[in-house]
Amino acid sequence: MDRFNGLEIPESLAEALDPARLALIVYDMQVGVLRQIPDGGQVLANVQRLLEAARRRGVRTIFLRHYFMPAPLAGVFQLRQAKLWQHKDAAADTRPLIPYGSPGFQLAEGLDPRPDEAVIDKITMSAFEGTPLDIVLRDCGVRAYLIAGVALEVGIEPTVRHSADLGYIPIVVRDACGAGNHAAAERSLAGLEFAGDAILTDTDEVCAILGGAA
Repeated sequence: MDRFNGLEIPESLAEALDPARLALIVYDMQVGVLRQIPDGGQVLANVQRLLEAARRRGVRTIFLRHYFMPAPLAGVFQLRQAKLWQHKDAAADTRPLIPYGSPGFQLAEGLDPRPDEAVIDKITMSAFEGTPLDIVLRDCGVRAYLIAGVALEVGIEPTVRHSADLGYIPIVVRDACGAGNHAAAERSLAGLEFAGDAILTDTDEVCAILGGAA
């Protein structure tokens, strides 16, 4: 651990994974999102392993869920995005892909938040925009967080970049992050690695450090 001006600056993954100052963010592991991921089953298995290891060490855990506004409340950005994603020429021909409370909105089977864990709902790609996530983590003294879930190239990358500007150390668990487009996901990982703000690791390494079953 590097120390300067009364601050502790982690130099290794093990130092960043201090359970007292760590959180686990499970990003959009929802039925309607996960079914779009080719290797969704493997991603779910790795997320479950991370969750088990985090719970054993008392790591603060937050689940995220994404939803789309009903058409009358969808603004310019949401309608433009809907046209692109649904390949429609007119906004009137689009529909909310995952309405709030729909079957696709629910967390995947096997991911059951405990009473001491939180679920935060959002309509943004960055989990730190328009949600209480930042103030919750900051108020708990969280310095670094693990992030796993889907989709890497759509929501996880913007979340990681946003959080770095907020002063967090993001730890991306690559094999616990699914993607709808493999090439785009590889570009996301390459960009994050180049920038250096995030630590990139895998499930085995995290579980080994946290003392879970590697």
